Amino acid sequence: MATPSNTPLMPKATAVWLVENTALSFDQIAAFCRLHPLEVKAIADGEAAQGIKGLDPIITGQLTREEIAKAVAEPAHRLKLADPKVRVPEAKRRGPRYTPVSRRHDRPNAILWLLRNHPELKDAAIMRLVGTTKTTIQQIRERTHWNAANLAPMDPVTLGLTSQLELDLEVEKAAKAMPLREAGDPGAATLLSVDETVLPGGLVGAGDYGTGGREEEEELDADKIFAKLKSLKGPEGETDEDA
Repeated sequence: MATPSNTPLMPKATAVWLVENTALSFDQIAAFCRLHPLEVKAIADGEAAQGIKGLDPIITGQLTREEIAKAVAEPAHRLKLADPKVRVPEAKRRGPRYTPVSRRHDRPNAILWLLRNHPELKDAAIMRLVGTTKTTIQQIRERTHWNAANLAPMDPVTLGLTSQLELDLEVEKAAKAMPLREAGDPGAATLLSVDETVLPGGLVGAGDYGTGGREEEEELDADKIFAKLKSLKGPEGETDEDA
């Protein structure tokens, strides 16, 4: 969780140091460290923040000795953070992923792998994963890339171009964005459940995959079978084929 800009780093550790090394009131320390006065009192009594080493806000450049002395002399004064000596630039929006030079020749192979194994991924997702351009993706998809004949699909995770977690997140995001297929759509076929494929005796119904089971077989009638065989026999017990 990010610390607000008007709150010192490690507020409790700073409060511990101020309690131990200054004559500031609990209210002043609580206001500066964004803590409750009772929590500061508990720190002073040794009931809270046990084991936390105090952090000197003067060394870290968050307070000046003059500011502390002024607050001690004026109990109503509230401590103010000192202006930072070093300005840290704000984090810019994340751009294309940087790929080391030694790995750049592997990107086309990784793109081909993603196109074949995860066609649901949009070009923007592939660009985020391997740090490529939309033009390169299109060329590999259409087999117009200058090295298309020599490309071989390779897992970008194995190549070190992305992490398995990032790949899984992009795949999951793409799957959620895909429209739901209707029941009659051939692409909506899914694996059947165990209850649908396993017979009561624990055996798998052969030939029933993808159908959800078949109609119960008609019980064999022995009398009908023997009567049919008898009708096929000739006068002397020979069948029509033997006659």
